[in-house]
Amino acid sequence: MAKVKEKKIKEPINWKKELKLAPAYLILFAWVAFTVIIIGWIFAASLSTSREIFKGDVLKFASGFHWENYVTAWKTQNVSIFFMNSLFYATISCVGILLISAPAAYVLSRYTFLGNKTIKTSFVIGMSIPVIMIILPLFSIATKAHLTGNRWLLIILYICLNVPFTTTFLLNFFGSLSKSYEEAAAIDGCSPMKTFWVIMLPLAQPGIITVTIFNFLAVWNEYFLALIFANSDNMKSVGVGLFSMVAALRAVGDYGSLFAAVIIVFLPTFLIYIFLSEKIIAGVTGGGVKG
Repeated sequence: MAKVKEKKIKEPINWKKELKLAPAYLILFAWVAFTVIIIGWIFAASLSTSREIFKGDVLKFASGFHWENYVTAWKTQNVSIFFMNSLFYATISCVGILLISAPAAYVLSRYTFLGNKTIKTSFVIGMSIPVIMIILPLFSIATKAHLTGNRWLLIILYICLNVPFTTTFLLNFFGSLSKSYEEAAAIDGCSPMKTFWVIMLPLAQPGIITVTIFNFLAVWNEYFLALIFANSDNMKSVGVGLFSMVAALRAVGDYGSLFAAVIIVFLPTFLIYIFLSEKIIAGVTGGGVKG
């Protein structure tokens, strides 16, 4: 039988409703336009010379496109080292956070036991504690234990600080899954551990992807902890490295390479938002739907 194509009926535009939303549209348009102009100017400056930047001729490209600014920033100013360090920190931290938080969220949302609510409350309290309140005690302990200058200590701190948020975020996703999956797995002889890894974890994929993106961006953009615990040149993250580059490039007057470094550091987060924005929205809204 031939498949009958269903025609999509276009709903008429409700102009009264749209006019009520006009102020919001104007604010959104102004914000988008401002963001595009700023990012566009920075990108244009990264392809210009310092003289063109100071003269305000960034958008004219009178002397051509200076792609060598990116080469200078990447090689000479150690952006490649800072970039790879942040990529290493963010990747390992996200894996570690997920390995701890996903099983914890599953157990807390699917099983009732003594202390369940206390643990959930503890995670919420942990989220509310500012990092600046615990940074000095942590640094004191790390110094006494001779652990300063260790990149693995920084990764452990990133994991510990992000586990409360990730676990709390995933509670709704595991809690919304139907119990029939576990019942069917139990009938087939699946152990609770195997049921989690093989069946339940893939079903919570939207939430896992979303919270992993949030964690990746948080670690990538983190500055304070990296400044305290990873301040040597071979351990600096992009945030700390970019701050040190500002002083170095300003001293030699190479502003084109400075803006090129900004674009390189900004590029991963920009690409994540561009290509994974739908998954972020689906993950945030999906946790509230009961299965």
